[in-house]
Amino acid sequence: MAKEGAQRAEETEQMIEKEGGKEAAEGSAAGSLRAADTKEMRAVVLSAFGGLNKLRVSKKAMPEPQEGELKIRVKACGLNFIDLMVRQGNIDNPPKTPLVPGFECSGIVEALGDSVKGFEIGDRVMAFVNYNAWAEVVCTPVEFVYKIPDDMSFSEAAAFPMNFVTAYMMLFEVANLREGMSVLVHSAGGGVGQAVAQLCSTIPNVTVFGTASSFKHEAIKDSVTHLFDRNADYVQEIKRISTEGVDIVLDCLCGENTGKGLSLLKPLGTYILYGSSNMVTGETKSFFSFAKSWWQVEKVNPIKLYEENKVIAGFSLLNLLFKQNRGGLIKGVMDKLLNLYNNKKIKPVVDSLWALEEVKEAMQRIHDRGNIGKLILDVEKAPTPLMANDSTETSEAGEEEEDHEGDNENKERMPFIQ
Repeated sequence: MAKEGAQRAEETEQMIEKEGGKEAAEGSAAGSLRAADTKEMRAVVLSAFGGLNKLRVSKKAMPEPQEGELKIRVKACGLNFIDLMVRQGNIDNPPKTPLVPGFECSGIVEALGDSVKGFEIGDRVMAFVNYNAWAEVVCTPVEFVYKIPDDMSFSEAAAFPMNFVTAYMMLFEVANLREGMSVLVHSAGGGVGQAVAQLCSTIPNVTVFGTASSFKHEAIKDSVTHLFDRNADYVQEIKRISTEGVDIVLDCLCGENTGKGLSLLKPLGTYILYGSSNMVTGETKSFFSFAKSWWQVEKVNPIKLYEENKVIAGFSLLNLLFKQNRGGLIKGVMDKLLNLYNNKKIKPVVDSLWALEEVKEAMQRIHDRGNIGKLILDVEKAPTPLMANDSTETSEAGEEEEDHEGDNENKERMPFIQ
């Protein structure tokens, strides 16, 4: 009897161990399923404001669309000068870090949030994003998304929204460009500069004066009427050609160029400031550069503007979209721009394609003013091996070790030119 009871106890123990092992296995499997449910993506993360070493490609949780949003599988992202200023923290009310930079992208619609109409899964689209564009997947409100024409590539689509909407709004909505007028545009070889030149060509007899680095002149000489070196005395050069000056000045530089631009305006002319790249001199934010640029800006006297019949204005597309809720206005402008594209009147200029892991080198190219047209981050592009290890990090927070000085000097900065 005692022997039988001992045997029964042993069998019970074995059953408990077996069931416990089964439950543990089931628990482990459930945990694996939960882990699989948490999908991840690659994204460029800015861990803190500062230099290029604050950027890393990291794994982040994949977003899902909220009501009124689309989920986009990103193919290409636009890189703009404002992204350099964001990296440095050189903007008003910068967001908290860590963050994913980038304001425009193109890709394929992967999912639709509730109440979204006019789009289907699989649509090829381009979009504005309030940060977070430099990632494999983004979610953004439907009002900021536009379908891509059949013959437009993803890289061209990523180069289209910021540059052409900015150029169009300044020329036609703010300055009222008309036949026979003249325009001065700084950084004529950049993305906005080339968009301005193309849009001016759609209006008869518009004279375009442009400034750009001398090494760009051969490549862009046919896109503008008169081209000057960015370091030359362009005021005197323009006045030799047009004694009255110009009707429109588009200034992305600021600093001393503000006073020069105002001095060049004809009566009823319009000066528009849409950037302040002169404040960016080094890799990190410089109080000296900011103070110098501010000091060089001519203090505007409203009485003088009244007496000389001149207009001074500012334009920020991102503020118009994300702070001032003018998405409907921008949608109308995009419709006009896409009509011009479909009629072969305009075409985005792509400078070069870069992998996400090559973002530091791409940013350096913009900082050096080396680009002609738009730089694009190609999400599917394989990185150059020399660059990949330096910009890849698995931490979601994007923490990284400091780069050693001179590490980037010997790196190839032109992996692919369009």
